[in-house]
Amino acid sequence: MAYFKPYVDASGFHYPSYDDIKQELIEEMKRIYGQDLYLENDSQDYQMISAFALKIYDTYQAIELDYNNRSVKTAIGTALDTLVKNNGITRKRASYSTVKLTITGEPNTNIIGGQAKDSSDNTWGLVDYYVTIPASGTIDVDATCTKLGDITTNVNTITKIVNPTKGWLSVTNKAIPIPGQPVETDEQLRKRQSISVANPSQTVIESTEGAIAAIEGVTRYRVYENDTSITDSNGIPSHSISAVVEGGTDKEIAQAIYLRKGPGCGTHGNTTVQLIPRSTVPINIKFSRPSYLDIDVQVKIKALTGYNNEVENAILEQVRYYLSILEIGQNVYISSIWAVSARAISNITAPTFSVLEVKLAANNGNLATTDITIAHNSVARFKSCKVVK
Repeated sequence: MAYFKPYVDASGFHYPSYDDIKQELIEEMKRIYGQDLYLENDSQDYQMISAFALKIYDTYQAIELDYNNRSVKTAIGTALDTLVKNNGITRKRASYSTVKLTITGEPNTNIIGGQAKDSSDNTWGLVDYYVTIPASGTIDVDATCTKLGDITTNVNTITKIVNPTKGWLSVTNKAIPIPGQPVETDEQLRKRQSISVANPSQTVIESTEGAIAAIEGVTRYRVYENDTSITDSNGIPSHSISAVVEGGTDKEIAQAIYLRKGPGCGTHGNTTVQLIPRSTVPINIKFSRPSYLDIDVQVKIKALTGYNNEVENAILEQVRYYLSILEIGQNVYISSIWAVSARAISNITAPTFSVLEVKLAANNGNLATTDITIAHNSVARFKSCKVVK
């Protein structure tokens, strides 16, 4: 393209490229000093023009960034944080993975500041600083990983006691941890802001989703509506809504639903919270906590030149990440596992492996080459991935 004057239109701020700016400066120099002016690459004047062009281009980029930071759709980083604050929204911080641990030991043993490690040497601290083993000799307690973000491990792998205590005999995890979340990305924050400011007059669903999304600690959510006169295929009664929410406190979620559900609209779910509104007449608000389907994955590959443990670990990480970002009620597809596995190929012209087959299983079922259907109130959860050569 030729040089053009920077301008703003409906699609944003537009400015010339570095090469176009440089060429325009060269032509201006020749118009001023004559066409015979020597401005080849090896000349000092050319080097100076190049430096000027780069500074001009850098300035245009800074202007573009400032322009984009005025809109939620294009702002990034701290600028986006500032804009969404106008709607009472803040970026969600990184959270810790949590797990239920089963502790076995002698009755009346007191555990103070208990910690355990998994097979990957991650440390899990007991949420309750003081834990007393009951007469049964076994107690289930909540624990949190000391590392932020999505830290997970398989069943029965958190087995090493970090601070041995007399009478504390063993520890294990009978379920896979609920993964923590990294810091909310710009894209995720924009989506949540868009939902949160949904006009209540549009639909009950959008308004309710917006209120739930704004609750601290909520990681995934889905709101369903049955506006018919009969119970629907998901078991939701007539003229009712059903919210399925991961994270957040029961009371805050119930309050958000109550304020936006609309008169005469029923609620449905496996969790009930009693609220006492200003009328002082108690009302029960229902919503659901999601159930989890633990997914086993087997990826059969043909190893090619350059395949090594690093590549295999990349396949495992891609599969784990894909399963961690699925929404509530979102199915697990063979084709998606196939696609994310291929992302571990760094150079598509010289692949280090070829995917031959993908198999899936849910909740310790048999591996099969079929998609896994997830119920409306469930969510897929990574359990294991095995690469077979």
